[in-house]
Amino acid sequence: MRFLVDGYNVTMADDATRRLAPDEQRLALVRRLAARGRELLGAGRITVVFDKGHLADEPAALGVEVVFSRDRTADDVIAEIAEAEAGEVTVVTSDRELRSRVRERAGRRTQVLPSSTLWDSAPATKAKRRPRRQHPHGGLPAGHEEITRELAARWLNGDEEDQQGCQGPGSSST
Repeated sequence: MRFLVDGYNVTMADDATRRLAPDEQRLALVRRLAARGRELLGAGRITVVFDKGHLADEPAALGVEVVFSRDRTADDVIAEIAEAEAGEVTVVTSDRELRSRVRERAGRRTQVLPSSTLWDSAPATKAKRRPRRQHPHGGLPAGHEEITRELAARWLNGDEEDQQGCQGPGSSST
């Protein structure tokens, strides 16, 4: 799996990083991905794409590739990388136009996750998560209302035979 992260799209939408200087935004995101990338996204190669250039002393982060778009846009670079990738690609962005471009160019093997997936407040998730199947009664068995009525009638309406034969847990009859 290849993860392509729309760098400034994530940092500018995140309350924890949006007010930082661009250099600090990049560093915060790359460090977050180095520390929690697998936890937040899953196993795979992580590439963060930022607009423009970078400082010569930009620190490298273990397990995170950083790409700068130079004279192009980060969106162009992300779409190009996604299209050239042979395997599955997950793009992390909330940019609707980029989302459409990537799906159009890379097709069915592309998944797009919102930028919030990488925010500090994001719960740990994995890419490729499947929606939980909704149970019609919130996970209760079919006929649960009838069972509840029957138990209430026996326990709460003074059915003495049942009360004597069915003491609650931990109670003893003397």
